[in-house]
Amino acid sequence: FDREELQVANAVPTAEGAIMQAMLETVSVLHGSRCLVIGYGRIGKLLANRLHGMGAVVTVAARKKSDLAWIAAYGYQPLLLSDLTGNLHSFDMIFNTAPAVLLDDGLLSEVKQDALLMELASDPGGFDRGAVKRYSLRYVAANGLPGKVAPMSAACAIKETIYHILEERGVMI
Repeated sequence: FDREELQVANAVPTAEGAIMQAMLETVSVLHGSRCLVIGYGRIGKLLANRLHGMGAVVTVAARKKSDLAWIAAYGYQPLLLSDLTGNLHSFDMIFNTAPAVLLDDGLLSEVKQDALLMELASDPGGFDRGAVKRYSLRYVAANGLPGKVAPMSAACAIKETIYHILEERGVMI
């Protein structure tokens, strides 16, 4: 699971599964929805792309200036992670892909009550879960999406990765 090829392959069903979950959890279409994607790694890149393609207004928060340049180049709104304060009130959906608690009590107090928060990162995730409960925010823990939404694709990605490892070791398949 440390191999880049498998992580990229798993990012596809994660992004698509996140969109599926968002559609199931909301009463509005994604088109025109104001979405924040936190993190611009494998999942963040694919998720932003797919949301944008569906007509969502996409903002991506990242920490590196180079990522912000790419985010703007792709037509998304760039937001420096350190500038989240004062900017969270306008989002309909917030997707976290960063495996570190970034949205603490203070930031979550700015989130509008009917916003959807979706956790896509590994533990500890990006949302202070205690604050999510205190503010009665809509929160979806969407971990492990590849195996849940696309088990055949996930299994094929693992199989292909194992075959590649065996080939690299000179094992005949």
